[in-house]
Amino acid sequence: MSFTPSQIEPLYSNLGSDPDLGEIVELFVEEMPGRIETIVEQYNAGDWDSLRRTAHQLKGAAGSYGFEQVTPVAAHLERSIDTSEPEEQVRGAVEQLIDYCQRLRAGTP
Repeated sequence: MSFTPSQIEPLYSNLGSDPDLGEIVELFVEEMPGRIETIVEQYNAGDWDSLRRTAHQLKGAAGSYGFEQVTPVAAHLERSIDTSEPEEQVRGAVEQLIDYCQRLRAGTP
């Protein structure tokens, strides 16, 4: 599985303009390519347990960093794995999560 960057509208944190939290939001965004790579590797390896954990962690972290839009998408992937949905549905959930993650931006629009 490989992915191309999303051409859809960027997603900004609702904390991006906060002078005290802007830097940690920026760090979270900077780390996202590595998280995406981990998700792809886990999916390609069929490592559903690790992929479910990664989705669970991202579900909480994204919301904490002001990217609430990502939380339900990560939850959907986690649920898809928990309920043993067919691989094509898990793949769709992975693709959607990666799409959202590629759109994250620090700062303000």
